[in-house]
Amino acid sequence: MTALADSVATAEVLVCCGTGGVGKTTTAAALGLEAARRGRRAVVVTIDPAKRLADALGVPGGLGNDPVRLPIEADGELWALMLDSASTFDGLVTRYASSPQQAERILGNAFYRNVAGSFSGTQDYMAAERLHALHLDDRFDVVIVDTPPTRNALDFLDAPGVIARFLDHPLFKLLMLPTRRGLRVLNLAAQPILRSIGKVVGGDVLADAIAFFQAFDGMETGFRRRADDVLALLRSDVTRFVLVASPRGDTIEEAAFFAARLRSANLAVTTLVVNRATPTFGELPAQRPRRPDRAALYDNLADLVAAAAAERHNLTGLLEDLALDPVGGSVWVPLLPTDVHDLDGLAMIRSLLFDPSPV
Repeated sequence: MTALADSVATAEVLVCCGTGGVGKTTTAAALGLEAARRGRRAVVVTIDPAKRLADALGVPGGLGNDPVRLPIEADGELWALMLDSASTFDGLVTRYASSPQQAERILGNAFYRNVAGSFSGTQDYMAAERLHALHLDDRFDVVIVDTPPTRNALDFLDAPGVIARFLDHPLFKLLMLPTRRGLRVLNLAAQPILRSIGKVVGGDVLADAIAFFQAFDGMETGFRRRADDVLALLRSDVTRFVLVASPRGDTIEEAAFFAARLRSANLAVTTLVVNRATPTFGELPAQRPRRPDRAALYDNLADLVAAAAAERHNLTGLLEDLALDPVGGSVWVPLLPTDVHDLDGLAMIRSLLFDPSPV
């Protein structure tokens, strides 16, 4: 059994990472399809703002923040959704508010609405939060995460720790002070910071920010506990990381960057998926044919064999760096003539990942 097959069969969280244009979203969807075929209830969530997952799954109406079950023939189930940061943040506020009135004050606050909908760091934390919520959802056995195609795709790994540190920061505690003395200190010490934020979000930010943080009073414990739980999940044995790359030099460099990024967080790549590789057709004949038509076929085959060998050579350093099992630690998917845009195409990718011999 390959490492990828073992992960699909046993892991509770699979995180697919890699640069853009290497088929990462399609790979994530194919992993979900394979999990469903193995009898598991899989949900694929994308935190990529582009709608590639809906395209790969053939969902004409697109995806939202709530999981949608897909019509597949399998012993298990396949669900999918696209992260909506603002809706996820609203759900957290509602969950941790001490009363409906407190939740209403926060949700209606202009500063909160700007933070929930505009700040990139908020999206990172909400991605981690959504992952954790789906992991706890009794409807699913495995959560498969399709990360954004950017160098910041793994920022959600740090987001829970950032939130926890912010809640312990003196500035946050200062903003929480309800007394007039606290507000005077706020005017002197923190107003320039809030004024800078105001240049981004607009409006009377200072008053709204004070109102928001004071309405937040008492909820920080729940947020901190949740952040700690998310961080523990990402670092646990039930979570595996799948790195997707193509044989091109630039994407190999990006794959190495992602691998180093994971190592810096004390995490490791479980499987390398090499997508859109040049197919291999066996050994060349001993001699080049003399007939022009056969000679042309020979030359074409020679070019393909050379290209496949070069791709293998280019990936040698990355494979050594990842220290994966030389037999089952990587999976190679050949270049296909068309893109995947429906469940039939997705089934082909699934077959190439897990049942390459019959294809």
